[in-house]
Amino acid sequence: MSAPIRLVVIGAGGRMGRSLLNLLPEFPALVLGAAVVAPGSKDLGQPGHGAVPMTADLPAALSTAGLAIDFSSAPAAAGNLQACVAAGVPLLLGTTGLAEDLQPRFELAAARIPLLVAANTSLAVNLLLELARRTAQVLPESFLIDIFEAHHKDKLDAPSGTALALGAAVEAGRGRACHVGYTVARGGDQVGEHRVHFNGAGERLTLSHVAADRAVFARGALAAGAWLAGQPPGRYRMQDLLGEK
Repeated sequence: MSAPIRLVVIGAGGRMGRSLLNLLPEFPALVLGAAVVAPGSKDLGQPGHGAVPMTADLPAALSTAGLAIDFSSAPAAAGNLQACVAAGVPLLLGTTGLAEDLQPRFELAAARIPLLVAANTSLAVNLLLELARRTAQVLPESFLIDIFEAHHKDKLDAPSGTALALGAAVEAGRGRACHVGYTVARGGDQVGEHRVHFNGAGERLTLSHVAADRAVFARGALAAGAWLAGQPPGRYRMQDLLGEK
């Protein structure tokens, strides 16, 4: 039996970071190597999981790592990516609201490490992306498309990264850029809801996903991370993991 993969959780003090730490025991292929937070965080020195204290020293954390999962913040993404490339550590980047100018950096990084950038790490949502692409491909272009998404009041990006990914999936299905309408709702503590409406004459087809627990994203990220750590350098998607099942 191979040794567990040493995981570095970046953004360990946030909602998703803590969820990753809490669910890590469900994944015996992974073991926590380090829990990383931002310099000056109130969580510095606090327990990340077991006897592993939270740290702000990412390069040191990566020096013995086999995998990094980053759910920190969009402004920190470029630096975290650079650190993972320098250390040769596979990276799953789940932070949303990323700047468009990061795309060329992703391609360069993927030449050196396995890299998976995901707007949403729920396995079911990533199946929804494929269903949306296929539906847009099959239905005639007379069906107009709109996307609804709802999240908790503190979510910063709007439309959400998942909603934009659904829009990209629809355009991939149509084979061209097309008009997609977006409706955004923010309020309360709802984890996330996405609906894709295909509106035809006298009929509507709706594809939808509702997340009731943030744990679905953490479980998906941990499963995808364990898979990613065994891949050669390259750019990967959550759908690649589904294709392996």
